[in-house]
Amino acid sequence: MSWQQISVTTDENTAPQIADFFSELGALSVTYLDAEDVPIYEPALNETKIWQNTVVVALYEADSEPELIKTALFGKFGNFPLSNWQAEVLEDQDWERAWMEHYQPMKFADKLWVCPTGQENHEAGTVCLTLDPGLAFGTGTHPTTALCLEWLASHDLTDKVVIDYGCGSGILAVAAVLLGAKHAHAIDIDPQAITATLANAEKNQVSDKISCYLPEQFIPLAADIVLANILAKPLIELAPAIMQLVRPQGQLVLSGILNEQADSVNAAYSSQIKMNPAVTQEDWCRLDGIKSA
Repeated sequence: MSWQQISVTTDENTAPQIADFFSELGALSVTYLDAEDVPIYEPALNETKIWQNTVVVALYEADSEPELIKTALFGKFGNFPLSNWQAEVLEDQDWERAWMEHYQPMKFADKLWVCPTGQENHEAGTVCLTLDPGLAFGTGTHPTTALCLEWLASHDLTDKVVIDYGCGSGILAVAAVLLGAKHAHAIDIDPQAITATLANAEKNQVSDKISCYLPEQFIPLAADIVLANILAKPLIELAPAIMQLVRPQGQLVLSGILNEQADSVNAAYSSQIKMNPAVTQEDWCRLDGIKSA
């Protein structure tokens, strides 16, 4: 089966309007791409940022007519900044094989394997977490997630109560339970993250030990370990709330922090958390520490 892929470059203000218009014209999916390779590290809490120059990409069924779509688009948005119109036919492919080429089993601290379905490693003395790319962020390949998994696999989690704040795919909550935690509470603002976490808990047969919540559903509790792999700005903004979730002498693990942001994040938590030196991987770092009594 083949598909029609259509794309056009515009500015950050017009991109959402064009995306909506593509959807109105029957697009199966619409995505944004960066037209100039400019990274966005720090959206504000509950904000979705796009690039100043954005490529809007729409996927249509094979029998769609790109020229009619183009005529309709330029007729409606002719006075807006539009450039680099492209239409191409995409042949179907084995998407599973495509991502499997780049996603291989990973081992953390000689104790935890994270593996795609069909490549599970059951090495003696280790536990194996089965995870496939899906709706939500977090497979262990990104440094921010890898740093947290390394921490989990390096500590005794036996009978601990864990909070995964900003759970994404649920990888940290699932890993914590597989490594011995008594229960993990997974929280995220994105309903897709809740769906993904529940699915991954079931896939790894730990559904009875993981509870999932949107923030408004979660009743705060004091946990032995709190993990928050989000970004520096929300970590700073949410510092008072996150610290309240850590019991006295409990442990806090923060990630999603660029190396140059470590001091600012540390300062936001210094009133209650004594942080260890930052642990870095590429441009990112992890902060972890113990809450005062």
